[in-house]
Amino acid sequence: MAQFFSVHPDNPQPRLIRAAVAIVREGGVIAYPTDSCYALGCHIGDKQAMERIRAIRNVDERHHLTLVCRDISQIGQFAKVDNIQYRLIKANTPGSYTFILRASREVPRRLLHPRHTIGVRIPHHAVVTSLLEELGEPLLSSTLILPEHGIALNDAEEIRRHLEHKVDAIIDAGPCGLNVTTVIDLSGDAPALVREGKGDIRPFGFGKAALH
Repeated sequence: MAQFFSVHPDNPQPRLIRAAVAIVREGGVIAYPTDSCYALGCHIGDKQAMERIRAIRNVDERHHLTLVCRDISQIGQFAKVDNIQYRLIKANTPGSYTFILRASREVPRRLLHPRHTIGVRIPHHAVVTSLLEELGEPLLSSTLILPEHGIALNDAEEIRRHLEHKVDAIIDAGPCGLNVTTVIDLSGDAPALVREGKGDIRPFGFGKAALH
C-alpha cells in the first residue's frame, strides 16, 4: 500500500521529501504534483519501475516518457541542445512545457523513443524542485492520466483510491491544476507544436492558427 505524504506546496517539509526520494532510490514509483498536474515518477535507471509507469498509463515505447530536470544544465547531460534550442528553453523555463529533443548517449537505450528522442521538462513547483535537489538527478516521469479517465488526475485522495496498490508513495500538496504541459518538439529543423496545454505557445512562433 502506498505511503501518503501531505506536504506544504510552497515550503515542503524536508523530512517528507527525503522519505519520498528514498522510495525512488529503492525502485519505487511515486505520484507527485507539478506546475501543471500530477505526475508519476521513478528512478531513471530502474527498468522495472519504468515498466510499472507504462503499465499504469497503458502506453508502449512509442509514448515519450519525460526527464523532469532541475535546470537546463541537467537537460544538457541527457539531450543534445544547440544554441537556438538553449535560448528557447532558457527563456521559457521553469514552466509548464515538455520539450522533445535528440537524446544524448547518457540516456539508457530502453528510455529512448524510436526516433532516439527524449522528453525533458523543468517544472515551476517547489515540491518538484525539492525532490530533484534531494535526488541529485532527473526523475523519469509521465503525466498521471489513467486510461479509463482520459484526463489528468488532480486530487491526491482520488489518486490514492485508484493507485494505492500500484504506486509506492503519493505526495499530496493540494490541487495543482488540470491542464497538461504544452509539448514542443525541438528535435527537427524548426519547433513543432505537438500538444497545446498550459504553457503559452506564442514564444515558439505559434498562433491560434497553428492549431487548426
